[in-house]
Amino acid sequence: MKASKMIIATLKEAPNEAQISSHILLIRAGMIRKLVAGVYNYLPIGLRTLYKVEKIIREEMDEAGGQEILSSAIQPKELWVESGRWQKYGPELIRFKDRHEREFCLGPTHEEIFTDLVRNEIKSRKSLPLNIYQIQTKYRDELRPRFGLMRSREFIMKDAYSFDLDESGLDVSYHNMYETYKRIFDRFGLNYKIVLADTGAIGGSGSHQFMAISEIGESDIAYCDCGYAADEEKATSLINEYKTTEDELPLEKVHTPDQKTIEEVSSFVKLTPKDIVKSIVYKDLAHNELVMVLVRGDRDVNEIKVVNALDIAEYELVLASYDDILSIGSVEGFVSPIGLNVKTLVDDEVAIMKNFVVGGNESNYHFINANFKRDFTGQVIEVRKVALGDRCPICGKPLKMEKGIEVGQIFKLGTKYSKPMNCVYQDENGELKPIVMGCYGIGVTRTMSSIIEQYHDEHGICWPLNVAPYHVVIVPINYNDETMRTKATELYEKFKTAGVEVVLDDRDERPGFKFKDWELIGIPYIITVGRLAGDNIVEFKERKTMIKKEKSLDEAYETVVDAVRNCR
Repeated sequence: MKASKMIIATLKEAPNEAQISSHILLIRAGMIRKLVAGVYNYLPIGLRTLYKVEKIIREEMDEAGGQEILSSAIQPKELWVESGRWQKYGPELIRFKDRHEREFCLGPTHEEIFTDLVRNEIKSRKSLPLNIYQIQTKYRDELRPRFGLMRSREFIMKDAYSFDLDESGLDVSYHNMYETYKRIFDRFGLNYKIVLADTGAIGGSGSHQFMAISEIGESDIAYCDCGYAADEEKATSLINEYKTTEDELPLEKVHTPDQKTIEEVSSFVKLTPKDIVKSIVYKDLAHNELVMVLVRGDRDVNEIKVVNALDIAEYELVLASYDDILSIGSVEGFVSPIGLNVKTLVDDEVAIMKNFVVGGNESNYHFINANFKRDFTGQVIEVRKVALGDRCPICGKPLKMEKGIEVGQIFKLGTKYSKPMNCVYQDENGELKPIVMGCYGIGVTRTMSSIIEQYHDEHGICWPLNVAPYHVVIVPINYNDETMRTKATELYEKFKTAGVEVVLDDRDERPGFKFKDWELIGIPYIITVGRLAGDNIVEFKERKTMIKKEKSLDEAYETVVDAVRNCR
């Protein structure tokens, strides 16, 4: 491609709303442009890379036995009602009606559609196992779309579904996709971890996430050298047995004027935050009731664990209002379960503590020497967020923490969708049995952004060769110079014949301007044709290292061709 015919929409600066490297660089490199919040157009250079990301995913999915289909993004309400998710999925589901008042949604995921397809098309057990997938645009009405392609309202996803006769067959399919995902993310050159994950709105009995390691990641990963790894929603730890051996002291109510925060209260009563227990009140919208959650003062509540304990959707759990708290006989800032009739979830660390401090259910008062069972009761579960240094649930050693970007997730769905939707097969005895399913997703556009997060420098993007929009760019210092133009054109045509994706920068611009463009866009190899062109000598630069070397035209050609041939 000649640069003079291309849309090269590079920018010196990105909009203020772009805060992370991938968002900034995708905009500055002229790869995407915002249409509205959370919705983007892909320009030609960005689309080339997007297609290459998809190509790698397709190659590995096909090699693993997957068959590609393409389903509609428009999904009828009836299928979601069958699965039970029409109401449960929540406000992220974009719903609409057609002119006949029939209700639909724009698909955020496709469990119902694939299940419906298989129940209508697969009649014999001999057709199983089966794995079908698609790469398609999804829609979710994000409350706060941010970070460019990382969390948007419209995004491209690869979703696959396996269909098996039984759980043992699902285990085989799940392992197949687990290994396939490893090959996919290895080919992208990502530094990633595989972690245990919560199943969320998709559901099922088990799940793993593939997390690209990044400081801008929205998820915390807890892991241990023994091999244990889980995202923050799923992570657990051994109980920290703090303050468990004391004799129980008499409960006292003490005056704590204007002391509301954990830090204020612990300082006032001359104790540490570990000696305080936080009582946080939520409203369960699904059951229209209040729920109190107790964790140690230096801990945070893992709201996903609360949601799972209550068996509700995430959006159905909200913080209680000031009036809600008054309605149970307490007051904001001084809440505790003592003397209140309210559903209570008690973190297992709190359940074994002795003589801790809680709110007094009265302004400016706290209870000291509170004890579980003696002074209040509740359901004991692990409801705290895991923190750095907590003990590994497997080996007991201190856990480590990193941040990650979720680029893929796999689920064991079992019969969660096949049973209510009557997706069945007939066994050898003529009995109808529900097909056992698995679900496997990759965020294609999020993966593209994650590669940039791990492959960039102060000059711009450093694309790996297999996903770069072009392999090499040839930059004549002066395109009007006959010798430079001739040598550059000869090399350009030679690369095209060899199947190398090449750009010839024939623009009437200053050399420095051109170099900045290609360094920003991230083309892996930059060949400069300059004053030594008559001697068949060029300057060869590898974008990743920014190292420049003089090479003959033939050496430059062979270096690029060999790299492309060995790239997959």
